Order: sequence, then structure tokens, then C-alpha cells
Amino acid sequence: MKKTKKITFIGAGNMARSIIKGLVNAGYPASEIMACNRTAEKLAFFSQLGINTSTDNDQGVAFADVVVLAVKPQFMQAMCESLAQHGKCTDKVFVSIAAGLTVARLQAFLGCPCPVIRVMPNTPSLIGRGVSGLYANDDVSDSDKTFVAEMMNAVGTTIWVPEESQINGVIAAAGSSPAYFFLFLEAMEQEALNMGFDKNAARAMVENAMLGAAEMVCHNSDLELSELRAQVTSKGGTTAKAIEHFQQQGLSELVQNAMRAAVTRAQEMEKTF
Repeated sequence: MKKTKKITFIGAGNMARSIIKGLVNAGYPASEIMACNRTAEKLAFFSQLGINTSTDNDQGVAFADVVVLAVKPQFMQAMCESLAQHGKCTDKVFVSIAAGLTVARLQAFLGCPCPVIRVMPNTPSLIGRGVSGLYANDDVSDSDKTFVAEMMNAVGTTIWVPEESQINGVIAAAGSSPAYFFLFLEAMEQEALNMGFDKNAARAMVENAMLGAAEMVCHNSDLELSELRAQVTSKGGTTAKAIEHFQQQGLSELVQNAMRAAVTRAQEMEKTF
């Protein structure tokens, strides 16, 4: 990144860990990052990264130019209101990675129209291969948008969405989707075990097949996904038979309905929190 700012993460869960480790791995100065959590044991992970840690959220906010709100949605209101009560919210940019909490709702929790950017990342950020959807309203300056985009670009790819409601679509298509692929791999691995392969061979086959397929997609961006599929589907062959079975079982509709269920849940969370 061309410019650094002090960044505090409030919350020490998996996503905060993924982003922080990704930033450090990408060369972001560890001295410019702080992680806060009221439970000291949860901060132990970060000692190996050389970043600052604290069990005091107010200390973390005082340290920061940019505050990443990484607590669970059900805890967000109490945490933000505590910060507001201690007058720690002025002159800060807040970045929320919580599903189901709108910018307006977060600003209400913080008690001021402070700049808030919603970011929906996914866990491959841990290895620099994440994808994050970003939304900011008119309260956010262009320079702040640029910094947060660069921050997330340090751990993967970023996509700005023009409407806040589209963040829910990002959740379905990117935020949650690594779990979809893991579930598919689980099923493939289990069937390979059923066929008599040992655990190591079954795992090696499915993970490398998925990795190779992903690389083919990335290196052939000019080709439609359907064309890539057709290239490995010989008419009347084994792959064609497997694809035919997927289609007969309604795989496309199943995926569509699963993604829509994720969006629906995100919309429900907006009303809950």
C-alpha cells in the first residue's frame, strides 16, 4: 500500500485473523495494526504476528485512524454504544465486516454520522486470495474509500457495489461460498473413500482437481464457464454421464436456492439487529 494508517480490529474471530494475517503477509507494518478483545487468551494468536494487542476497546480506538468492527452482529450495538459513550468515535473511519447491519444502523449505534464502510470479505483473505464486496455512502470521502479498498486488496480482490442491498448478494456469491466448495469437496472425498482409496489419496485427488479447475478458470477469463465445462465433457463419455446426473438432480436450481437462502437470512438479520 502507498500509504499506511493505524488500523484497529475490535474482535479477534476468524475473519479478523484472516485479514490481519493477510495484511502482515502482504508487508503492511505490524506496528500500525492493533487487535482488541476483552478475552486476553483470544489475542494470543496475534503475538506471532508482532502486532499490538489490547483488552481495552477504548485504547484500540484511540490508537486507530481506521477501526474495523469485527464482533458478531448480536454484540455490535452494545460495543458501539460503549465507544460512543466514551467519546471515541470522532475523526475515525469505521469498517464493518458484520452481516445484517446497515450503515445507518451502525451510525445510530455510534451516535454520529461518522464515515462507515461495509466490507464483506471471505476467509481466503488469510492466504491473499480473498474477495471482498465494499459499500460506502456519501459520508465517506474518496480518500477513505481508496485506503479501505487498498487495505482489502492486500488480501485479495475487491468489488464496490453501488447499492447497499447488494452486499447481501456478495455474502451469497463470495462471503459464504468457500463453504459451498468445501461441502462439495467433502462429498467427493467421501465417495473416493467409499471406492477404496485411502484418506491421503482421496484428499489429494479432490483438492488438486479443484485447484486445477480454479486455475483454468482464472487463466481463461475470456471463456465462458460453460465452454470450459464443455471442453472436458466428451459426448457419451464418463464426464458427460456425471454432468447429466447433476442436471437431472437439479444442481443449478439447488445452488440458486441456496444462494437465495443466504440472501434471505442476511435480510432477516437486518431486521433482527
